[in-house]
Amino acid sequence: MAINAQTGNPNVGRPAAWHDRKRYAWPLGLVIPLLPCVAVGLVRATGSHLFWWFGPIFAFGIIPVMDSLLGKDSGNPPDSLLPSLEEDRYYRWCVYLFLPLQFASLVWACSRWSHGMPPADSFGLALTIGVVGGVGINTAHELGHKSDRLERWLSKITLAQTGYGHFYVEHNRGHHTRVSTPEDPASARLGESFWAFLPRTVLGSVASAWEIERARLHRKGKPAPCAENDILNAWLMTVVLFAGLVAIFGRAVLPWLLLQAVSGFSLLEVVNYLEHYGLLRQKRPDGHYEPCAPRHSWNSNSIASNVLLYHLQRHSDHHAYPSRRYQALRSFDEAPELPSGYGTMTVVAFFPPVWRRIMDPLVAAHYGGDLSLANVHPSKRRRYGLETVRA
Repeated sequence: MAINAQTGNPNVGRPAAWHDRKRYAWPLGLVIPLLPCVAVGLVRATGSHLFWWFGPIFAFGIIPVMDSLLGKDSGNPPDSLLPSLEEDRYYRWCVYLFLPLQFASLVWACSRWSHGMPPADSFGLALTIGVVGGVGINTAHELGHKSDRLERWLSKITLAQTGYGHFYVEHNRGHHTRVSTPEDPASARLGESFWAFLPRTVLGSVASAWEIERARLHRKGKPAPCAENDILNAWLMTVVLFAGLVAIFGRAVLPWLLLQAVSGFSLLEVVNYLEHYGLLRQKRPDGHYEPCAPRHSWNSNSIASNVLLYHLQRHSDHHAYPSRRYQALRSFDEAPELPSGYGTMTVVAFFPPVWRRIMDPLVAAHYGGDLSLANVHPSKRRRYGLETVRA
């Protein structure tokens, strides 16, 4: 895409063309739902069954290397061109095409499981499909924020593979309201390990989503269990999907369907963990939290992770403008930046001592050494020299 914009350079009197340098890289995101195809190709080519595990290898090994090799891109489109950039439907099709590929890979995996793969191979394939489903939640995230009714339904459909339909409600109406506060189950606290965060965010997000949807339906004079319940109809899609696959391929596929779902939503939650770790919106004198600002999200401009995750790492702009399409998200100089891309940092998050050694000093530096301004886990306050829990 080439769009004319003023250069702002007083020495140049004519407009220069702005190019989206990543325009033709965005379809690379479709590599993710093709990972099972790559896996079977590598197994056949090499004879090594290790490649049934290609999804985790790609997510936690290859992407970090790509982030390191390809570097960063902090360039932003001119503000005046954002509306026309968002209207370019090319970018939408880069997202839409993820869905048929995602479900084709799931069906194909079920056909493999139904023919009696060795347990280790089935496990590896389930984790590979889980990577597809986990990134699929990010695709649903991109679609679910839009006002278009079709895109919202496509978001729910995408979430069916991982059984995480409540994310549609909790993320949009819960997380975006309470982000970087102790009340948000999806905002990790300073000193909280990922393994402690995972059950808290999974259970807390379900409870929060149900309460949000119950309240919405109550205002309409309807009971929570009804056809309009966005959580129930999203979960119903999972039930129909899994029942259909079991009916076609047999009960042998059910354990692997459950495993890929758990690994998929766990991949989402490790990303949630690093997006707001230790960051806190301060309370104003009236008792309300200050508005969400760029300083309340960890960002990264690593090219590989951003292309594969639809600019998810430009998280501050997403929270400022939730409905803004991924290609128009901007980088902010004032936003705290992760040491590397999401691919690398998710691996680090699996090892709490390493994570704390890297990230705790960054949180402290972000707050000028005053950790009373951070979102600290209540049980860890003494570790950081904070004696009492803030009211």
